[in-house]
Amino acid sequence: MIQNACSNNQIPRVDDRPLWDVVFAVYGYPALLLAHRLKIFPLLAESPRTVTDICNALNIKQRPAEAILTAATALGFLSLQEGRYFLTAVSEEYLLETSPNYFGFFWDLMIDNYQVSSFASLEKAVLTDSPQAYGGGDIFKTHEEQIELLRRFTRGMHSISISSAFVWPKVLDFSQHRLMLDIAGGSAAHSIGAALKLPNLKVIFLDFSQVCEIAQENINQYGLQERIKTQETNIWSDHWPSADLHFFSNIYHDWPPEKCHFLTAKSFNSLETGGRIVIHEMLYDDQKAGPFAPAAFSMMMMGWTEGRQYSGQELTTMLTEIGFKEVEVHRAFGYYSIVTGRKP
Repeated sequence: MIQNACSNNQIPRVDDRPLWDVVFAVYGYPALLLAHRLKIFPLLAESPRTVTDICNALNIKQRPAEAILTAATALGFLSLQEGRYFLTAVSEEYLLETSPNYFGFFWDLMIDNYQVSSFASLEKAVLTDSPQAYGGGDIFKTHEEQIELLRRFTRGMHSISISSAFVWPKVLDFSQHRLMLDIAGGSAAHSIGAALKLPNLKVIFLDFSQVCEIAQENINQYGLQERIKTQETNIWSDHWPSADLHFFSNIYHDWPPEKCHFLTAKSFNSLETGGRIVIHEMLYDDQKAGPFAPAAFSMMMMGWTEGRQYSGQELTTMLTEIGFKEVEVHRAFGYYSIVTGRKP
């Protein structure tokens, strides 16, 4: 036993930083949510400040302030110059409510539902293979019944969608399309992006009635009432209007493969000849060895839905089996990609 212990007592082949990274993620990344909750970013938008200035403005002590500010700086959300903290471009772009690309409402959603990402909640989700948000069950039914939860959720979805909504319409040439269905379109961010980037395109936004009301508010803000029409629709049971472009964003990841197959087949049968489907998702690589972002997104889906992230190859196979041709995968914005196919 002593000999075995001695033989194992040697320098490891690799260092232990990946293990520490797991621990540090648990404590380090929430510092950004705390900075957001404390409104550090709008404070620094007024003017760069020292740690003492920030402590005085927020009425917090230097030790916690320093920990939060250092984490935010290390992760690229702040910069430290001559003793004063400045916003970086990413914070100016995404963490100020005055920005059209404001991401903070999604962080609010994460804070409001932080218990879903707790170890106990995720362990239960894994062991039972069932979502845990709002105490478990169908989040979409909960949203139909509780309008304030729906509003906060849809506002969060708008935060994570509006930037990419202006990018994917230019990844390929969609100029030949005349009418798009934004299927289960949430906040209408992608309807808005498509209409503004493709001036000859009209959009019909499909979702249940309460979502249509919220989406209409966003459509009105952009003055697109004539180009984007909302239609109360149960996407599973109701007929879809005729169109030559179907768009799904963050929809497939809500559902298991058999339900995604159903949506794909319904899209194929509803599309006009020559029409195109576009699926906008964070994709695994084809071997499902990563990347980390879609893997973590799948864990988020464990907590919220019955779905998961898919690889480009999985979606390509699904579209091909249904009958789509010219199936392609293209990088879009940030972690997002689009998978497209044409109905022959």
